Amino acid sequence: MINFLNATFIKSCPNRDERPQGQKPEVLIVGRSNVGKSSLINALTQRKKLAFTSSKPGHTRLLNYYDIDGQFYLVDAPGYGYAKGGIDLDKLFAEMMESYFADNKELKLVLILLDARRELNVDDIEIIDYVKENEIPFAVVITKCDKVNQKERAALNKHLKEMELTNEQVYFTSAMNGQTLSLLKKGIEKSL
Repeated sequence: MINFLNATFIKSCPNRDERPQGQKPEVLIVGRSNVGKSSLINALTQRKKLAFTSSKPGHTRLLNYYDIDGQFYLVDAPGYGYAKGGIDLDKLFAEMMESYFADNKELKLVLILLDARRELNVDDIEIIDYVKENEIPFAVVITKCDKVNQKERAALNKHLKEMELTNEQVYFTSAMNGQTLSLLKKGIEKSL
């Protein structure tokens, strides 16, 4: 069993070629800018400041590697979508991810984060289609579930069914709900 509390930030890299020494399985976290990637990392590890959270979208611009219990790397990718300051996050994400995915034998799972309060956009659908087409194991992690009502959740479920995602591929999470995080941790362990 993996102890997610035993977590250490290792390094930030502009590309996969500069990843940490010593090969370990990798779980990649991707999602729209401001979807809650850093908050999810902090919640999974029960560390408030392991991953830097920012109110400004587009803060993460490098691949951030976190060692989890010496068992695997949790890799936080830059967000796609909106950022202040004229940064083209989509271009940055596309270039970085193309090199990251290329012949990556360490990659065991991609966690695609979606905000429960937002409609899926073209970028979200493209990344889901990409991992499906390339037969990369993935799971969709719905964040901020504590902030939606039943009607919004029903609409989200309908949209996920249209994407032909199975119940095993979708995790509904809230940083405030340890039970949802435990289910996600079990899913990550199973993928490794």
